[in-house]
Amino acid sequence: MMPALWTAGSGMKAQQLMIDVISNNLANVNTVGFKKSRVDFQDLLYQTYRAAGTPAVRGLMIPTGIQLGHGVRPVATQKIFTEGDVRPSDNPLDMVIEGDGFFRILMPDGEVAYTRDGSFKVDAEGRIVTSDGFPLEPEIIIPPEATHISVGTDGTVTVMLPGQNEPQEIGQIQLTRFINPAGLSSEGRNLLRATPASGEPIDGTPGLDGFGTIAQGYLEMSNVQVVEEMVNMIVAQRAYEVNAKAIQASDEMLQLANNLRR
Repeated sequence: MMPALWTAGSGMKAQQLMIDVISNNLANVNTVGFKKSRVDFQDLLYQTYRAAGTPAVRGLMIPTGIQLGHGVRPVATQKIFTEGDVRPSDNPLDMVIEGDGFFRILMPDGEVAYTRDGSFKVDAEGRIVTSDGFPLEPEIIIPPEATHISVGTDGTVTVMLPGQNEPQEIGQIQLTRFINPAGLSSEGRNLLRATPASGEPIDGTPGLDGFGTIAQGYLEMSNVQVVEEMVNMIVAQRAYEVNAKAIQASDEMLQLANNLRR
């Protein structure tokens, strides 16, 4: 069997994954805090027919050898954590991180997840929560009688209460960053989980020690660039087509060999 069949087949599988990743990027072009993914590929093992440097005649050696590659494989889908465009909103609980860091979210299993999605709400208990009802960590509860909510650039949350002239501080938002954010595991719902590859979480206060600041009344949109993804889709589609052509050419060559007669 011709190696080209398997080699081109690996190329078709790789480009199919590329299309799948691009499709997910485009599907989330309007998802708040979404970070696009990129596929990384590696070539497969090589079969050596003649090694470079093999002696030819006395005092001479072969300058280049003969090696045959066996295709390609995907090795990583890496998230790109560049900042997305910032969009203003009228919701006082909408927040954007200007710089490095993630919001900390307490999950039902007691673990902490992380997100760049700052579209927060208030639940029936007054807690600041995500759209799925998961509370911020540390927990911040807004009094039911509060008339105005303010979030400072350092994450300090204050409210105005009836009968008081000065705002009252009710909590402070903490951020987390990672040595290798690309190592975080995507859990859906705009949430990420720490893994051994991401490194230990580094907690801190917004605006200090390299952490970004918080801007109230804004949302960070997806960092997906539609034009870039469309170009990548065209490249992947053409690569898929040429690999299919290679399989077709190999099949036609095998057909010619199969039809040889004495």
